[in-house]
Formats: sequence, C-alpha cells, structure tokens
Amino acid sequence: MDTIKLFDSELNLMEILWREGPLSAKQLSVFAGREIGWNKNTTYTVVKKLIDKRVVAREEPGFVCSPLLSRDAVQRDETERLIDRLWAGSKTAFFAAFVDEHLSEEELDELKSMIETR
Repeated sequence: MDTIKLFDSELNLMEILWREGPLSAKQLSVFAGREIGWNKNTTYTVVKKLIDKRVVAREEPGFVCSPLLSRDAVQRDETERLIDRLWAGSKTAFFAAFVDEHLSEEELDELKSMIETR
C-alpha cells in the first residue's frame, strides 16, 4: 500500500479505533465527544475521509468502522516522512539528534541492547 498522509484529526479517530477495536460510527462519536470534544457531525466527516482514503472499513449493519492500517504501519510511514523532511532522509542524522540531547543513560542502554540483538 502506498504511504497515506493522515492529518491530526484523522489520527485522533484512528487512535480510538486502534485502542477500542471496531466501533459503530455512533459509538466512535461518543468516544470522540468525550475525549476530543467533537460533535457527531465532525466525527462523521472525519470518518468519511478515513473511509475515502481506504484506511477505515465501513461494514453494515450498524455502520461499523474498523481500521485497515495498523498503528505500527502508520508510525513507520510518519517517521519516514519526518526523517525525509527534517533530516534529508538520513536515519543516522535523525538518530544522532536524539542521542545527543534527548536520551537518558537507561534509554541509551536499551537502544544498545536493541541494536545488538538485531
């Protein structure tokens, strides 16, 4: 599947679907109202955009919405896009930026272990 750009509003609903699993549009609007402060119309508009982008499936009866992309796939795509845009595609430069200033010794040890087992 080609990479698909999801906007923050779309990611908000995807987060709910990833966490809760398939939900009817009505149930999704209740979660979105409680967690994001959206009304039903806003939720339905964003759901339609997600369906049009083919990242959410709509099933009947009940207008049940299910994510077609995993959180991991979206995270990978968004990370690649960020690295391309801010570090000219260099994963090394991206990694170095965080190692220099943002990681504790514990996090560095965890990363070393991940690299060694790869």
